[in-house]
Amino acid sequence: MRILLVEDDALLGDGIRAGMMLANYAVDWAQDGKMALAALSDHTYDACILDLGLPDRDGLTVLKEIRTRGNHTPVLVLTARDTSEDKIAGLDHGADDYLTKPFDLGELQARIRALVRRAGGTAQPLLQYKGVHLDPSSKRVTLHGQDVPLSGREYSLLLTLMTHPTRIHSKSQLEDSLYAWGDEAGSNTVEVFIHHLRKKFGSDFIKTVRGLGYQLASNDT
Repeated sequence: MRILLVEDDALLGDGIRAGMMLANYAVDWAQDGKMALAALSDHTYDACILDLGLPDRDGLTVLKEIRTRGNHTPVLVLTARDTSEDKIAGLDHGADDYLTKPFDLGELQARIRALVRRAGGTAQPLLQYKGVHLDPSSKRVTLHGQDVPLSGREYSLLLTLMTHPTRIHSKSQLEDSLYAWGDEAGSNTVEVFIHHLRKKFGSDFIKTVRGLGYQLASNDT
């Protein structure tokens, strides 16, 4: 899962990024509105954490512009403005959720999980497919009730596939979900992680769609 953090406060931004990375998100950090707009134009994100008090243009302007462009990335507005009018303005401009400063990092992570779930078309907090259960809140993964240990990026790849079980994911899309700016990915990294997941969950758990990418195998295969 890859998210965009838009926050100009260096100390707060560094803390949020570190916390989200510990939760196995790939995090791109933009520190002004122009950088945020460019990132949202060039990349696909599972969610965006957007501060309103940006130096060059405020977050509401950024939010209004991306919605005008037809960008439907789930956006959580993060701000010190806590009046009802400010919250209404943010929601009316296209925000999906609103969190005021100061805040608890655990609550921020929970709200992002909820946004990603809803964007994936489910309200259920527990993801399950073919005997595999994944709990995003605890990051616990089981197969037929038995815990399955995963590396951070194996977990992230599995989470992406299980959040969007019917979607065909290209190799480049999966790479984008795993790596933030500055991270280096090997040429066969995705194939290696797919191989590891198949060894742990069965060779038919993830299907290769020739020429297109990967998706979870259908229940009748």
